[in-house]
Amino acid sequence: MAVDRVPVLKRCRSLGLDPVFLGIDKKSERGKDSSKGNKKKSEYGMQLQEKQKAKFIYGVLEKPFRNYYEKAERMSGQTGENLMITLERRLDNVVFRMGFGRTRRETRQIVDHKHILVNGKCVNIPSYLVKPGDVIEVKEKCKSSQRYKDVLETTGGRLVPAWLDVDQENLRGTVKQLPTREEIDVPVNEMLIVELYSK
Repeated sequence: MAVDRVPVLKRCRSLGLDPVFLGIDKKSERGKDSSKGNKKKSEYGMQLQEKQKAKFIYGVLEKPFRNYYEKAERMSGQTGENLMITLERRLDNVVFRMGFGRTRRETRQIVDHKHILVNGKCVNIPSYLVKPGDVIEVKEKCKSSQRYKDVLETTGGRLVPAWLDVDQENLRGTVKQLPTREEIDVPVNEMLIVELYSK
């Protein structure tokens, strides 16, 4: 399986992305302004950067990202909004939003390691798309582990989106409804992604 091995903070700088959107505290501010001059990007360059930003934030590779885009195109409504809502529905992202992991990378690992139940059944597919009414929780035998105590210490003050209902103490949450684009605090201009794929 392809893996992106570029250091996260370096990748954030190259994309002009605040590490906070990945769940990372800004401990390292070095090189913050090390962008290579103020070279004006071409229209294509700006479109490509937005796509790379979305792929990087959600941890999605090119082929699945393209599949998400094609799925978004077939749905009713605006393609760009549909794309962002679909990405936001990924199980690893929802577990991150609920505060059961510090970063999306960590929640992907948590899902991979079969720590997560969806409606009482173990789901170990990070790309699984949640639906309204889904109940997501950490397995009972994992709840008492030191890992989750440490995670909750870090994520306890994190704002949970309104479309989710979370009981952090019991590591359990419910998807109340699908998010709207306004509820997705990801700094991506999805219209540029649509323009890129429409060429």
